[in-house]
Amino acid sequence: MKKILNYLFEHKTLSREKAREVLYDISKNTYSGTEIASFITVYLMRSITIEELLGFRDALLELCVPLNLGTRELIDIVGTGGDGKNTFNISTLSCFIVAGTGNKVAKHGNYGVSSISGSSTVMEQLGYSFSSDTAVLQKEIDLAGICFLHAPLFHPALKAAAPVRRDLGIRTFFNLLGPLVNPARPEYQLIGVFNQETARVYNYLLQQGNSSFTIIHALDGYDEITLTGDTKVITRQGERIYSAEELGKRSVSSADIYGGNSPEEAAKIFLAILKGNGTWAQNAVVLANSAMALHCTGRYSDYDTCYQLAVESLESGRAYQSLQNILNAQR
Repeated sequence: MKKILNYLFEHKTLSREKAREVLYDISKNTYSGTEIASFITVYLMRSITIEELLGFRDALLELCVPLNLGTRELIDIVGTGGDGKNTFNISTLSCFIVAGTGNKVAKHGNYGVSSISGSSTVMEQLGYSFSSDTAVLQKEIDLAGICFLHAPLFHPALKAAAPVRRDLGIRTFFNLLGPLVNPARPEYQLIGVFNQETARVYNYLLQQGNSSFTIIHALDGYDEITLTGDTKVITRQGERIYSAEELGKRSVSSADIYGGNSPEEAAKIFLAILKGNGTWAQNAVVLANSAMALHCTGRYSDYDTCYQLAVESLESGRAYQSLQNILNAQR
């Protein structure tokens, strides 16, 4: 690692193959926590290159615990995190609303690093037990329309780096990798990013594949549709900026989407919304993200149709039933 660090400290960048090699070594616990922290710090001082990101992604996918759910007709709604805004668990809630519409969801998630409650944090608070067993995950899909993939169970490098990331408590390049390495390889992805540079990088990378994707970035700095301002939306067909009124029928304030001061409080907010007891603002934000995910599949004629389907999923209780079913599937 010393040789690699000296190379990087000279303002040089890694080739795709070298980046892949480093992530392999991290996954094998070749390096100490201090060495990993030093390596991570390089990418806090400068932007990651596309070649480096591709190399890191290559390693994670090659080392990934295999998972075959029998279909790639799955949706993931995921953000890079790291926006430092501490919103409630918008993406995870949206996954259950989408599952409530009859679509199949493979949610890839992790503990919060720079936030109070990541998707894994809230799921654990709700009583969910993580698993990498294909039979268990398939049962969840069959019964609930959704399965949850806790990233460290599938990615050795993420598990090895987890203590360092937790100690640092800030956004790192690992945030960029999560949405790119869902082990179920879903056909459809709604990906939220924390800045426009990351949006451009993701657009370039995802254009190389065959999946259907939508990248979202709230222009006031959130990695999801928050209705606190305009949102940039990027697809294979191009990009467009939408107003809060276009996406959610109204605008909201940052205070409306606050995620709480503890994992327990985050879980309480999560349950209240899913049970239909959320505020008008909380519901509007979750519904907008759910609608955009549904629209990403190309199965529906327009965004408004998708929004109405999301409303029906939440108000009918089907979204909450999906949560109950995924918990029951483990019993």
